[in-house]
Amino acid sequence: MKTDSNVYTIIYATVLVVIVAVALAVVSQVLSPRQQANALLDKQKQILVALNQDIDAVANPAALYKELCQDTIACGNTEVYVFNVDSATKYVLRLHGQGLWGGIGGYLALNDDKNTVFGINFNHESETPGLGAEIVTEKFRSQFVGKHIKDATGAIRSIAVLKVGKSAEEGQEQVDAYAGATITSTGVNDMLATNLEEYREFLMEGKEADYAE
Repeated sequence: MKTDSNVYTIIYATVLVVIVAVALAVVSQVLSPRQQANALLDKQKQILVALNQDIDAVANPAALYKELCQDTIACGNTEVYVFNVDSATKYVLRLHGQGLWGGIGGYLALNDDKNTVFGINFNHESETPGLGAEIVTEKFRSQFVGKHIKDATGAIRSIAVLKVGKSAEEGQEQVDAYAGATITSTGVNDMLATNLEEYREFLMEGKEADYAE
């Protein structure tokens, strides 16, 4: 077959594509368990941070996670993670939302009253360094500790993320938004409000009818 013919070019290209596709499939199959393990470890580390654990000082974060984690409770289409930290029960809820340039998420840890924030952790896909990306810093996250997601009547109110000088609605607690990152801060605010609704049945323990508008 002539190497400069169209038929040769087509056959050569087809064979090359098949070889590359097979190679990629094999590599993907081989690396899949490792990728899944890395994803699980990353999730465990993020939850541990939300539980105020210093993962940099821990030799084996996965072992610490296993030690602290007590149970997983199904809640609609999601789940609640139950932990024992310093002999006290903590509930961890997964967060997911949208920032300026991509998805944002994290984990919210509550005390056993299902109201007081014990800790929180955020992550992002591609927020602006020095601005929206600062939601992952301890300075921003620490504002949430001790805040409450319910008002004095026991109704879910979330925690407002607002610019300095702005005030939340009556009965709602708030933290300061990160200066210069309005859209990301709004994303965090909306994420908290929306996600807490996903856990309403768990948080209200069947009492949501008492607070229906």
